Parts: sequence; structure tokens; C-alpha cells
Amino acid sequence: MEDVITEVPPPSRFFQEDLNNFITPSPSLPSPFLVFSNPKPKKPLCPSLLIVALSSPSLYIFHHLSPKTLTGSLILPEVPFSGISAEPSLGDKTCNIYSMNDGDKTILLVSVQHGVSAERSHLVARLLIGDDIVPERVLILDSIQSQNFRGKLSPDETYAFKLETLAERKGLGGGNVASPLLKGLDYFPSGSMIDGLAAALLSRCQLKNIKGTLCVSWPDFGSSVVALIRSLLQRNVLPSLDSSLKGDVWDQYPRINLTKNQPYDTEIYT
Repeated sequence: MEDVITEVPPPSRFFQEDLNNFITPSPSLPSPFLVFSNPKPKKPLCPSLLIVALSSPSLYIFHHLSPKTLTGSLILPEVPFSGISAEPSLGDKTCNIYSMNDGDKTILLVSVQHGVSAERSHLVARLLIGDDIVPERVLILDSIQSQNFRGKLSPDETYAFKLETLAERKGLGGGNVASPLLKGLDYFPSGSMIDGLAAALLSRCQLKNIKGTLCVSWPDFGSSVVALIRSLLQRNVLPSLDSSLKGDVWDQYPRINLTKNQPYDTEIYT
């Protein structure tokens, strides 16, 4: 006689999607939103340059940059507030927005210190480049994901490449805006792929006809890549970078990866 408890059950007569009809659907997450330090800011904010730091080296550099003023934060309801320090810390899962001046330019800096899931990347991109923030130009700093790179990446070598929107590549605009933001940097190799929030932001720039540049670097942490990003920023973006850094921070760079990226569905192929 068969044991009805341990016997393998027969195949279900229902398809999996039919069985899901009997399960209460999970409640949808609230949309992400922006919170500004000034309760009634003058909107939209129109910076000359919006910098979005996603990579560990860029987050480290901008964390030690001074002076900068906390302007606001991007809030993802799924990211818990517990454990966040009173003062900005590299270990916090936050997305803070800072303002700073470089000569006659107004710069907004966004430090994204947590991963953004696939279904949220476009929502976040629309908040950072949308009705409340309308930048003249955008620079995105991210790391190369080895699984998306067509070619061999040596852990002992340091690389940096760029991708640009059509407006950036053609030099649309006048004055300083007409010159390339990362002049002389090689383009991301053909056959490789960019995904995640970086791809969503660059796509948003292309859609809005904004001059946008994405700089990706390898490896995703280490003193050598910090020095490379520092050099690129000082030469092309922030000439006064060294004098704005708090003390000698280069030897203190921790060998940890500060960003925990997740798989994304937004992709850009080259």
C-alpha cells in the first residue's frame, strides 16, 4: 500500500500562473520621491552640471569634497532608515543631493550609496532628471561590470571609458558647453554593455536632448582607480578639486566596495 504522506504527489492539473490567481498579490511599493532641505525651494533647480556618483571611487572622492551643502535627498521607501549616521557617512545607505559652486558654475552632486533595483531605475532617473531638476549637462560615474565587458579585464590594470549622448558628442550648445566634458577619454568598447541606473540616466539624457556623459572605470575599488577618477575630474570637470578635498585622504581609501549593485533590465549596448 502506498504511503500517502511520503509519496510524490502527481503533477498539478493547473499551470503555475493559474495557481498564482489564488495568492493575494504583494502590495506595490510607494514611489520614490525627493526631499529638499529648504521646505520651499525655487523649482526647478537648473544646475550647470549634475554629477551622479554611483561607483565606489567617485563616492569616496566626493564624500571628502568640501565645501558642499546638503540640498536634499532621494528617498526609496524600500531602503530602511535604521542605522543611518547623524553626519553623512560612506557606510550609510543614502542618496544625498549636494550643491557646490565652481567659479561661475552651479553644480549638483548626487551620491547614490545604495543599489537601485531593476523596476525602480527609470523612476529614479526621472526624479534626478525631470521636473524638479533640469540640468544643462550631466556626468555619471559608474564602474565596469566584468560580466558585461567584451574583453579581458586584468585586476592589475586600471581603465576608464566613456559613453555620450548625441547632444554631447555633436557639441550642441554654446560657450564652454560646446567642448567635450571628458576630452581625450576612449569610448566604451563595441560589443560591451552598460546596465542599471547608469544606463537609465544616460537614456534619460538622450530622451531629453541633454548633454550627458557616462564614465565607467575598472576596477570597482582600489587606490589606483581613485587616482584615475581624481585626475579625470581635476583635468576636465573640477579644476580646483585638490584644494577642495579635506586633507590627505588618498592613503586612507578603504579596499571595500561601497555600492551593492543588483541586476537591472535597463541596458545599453555599444
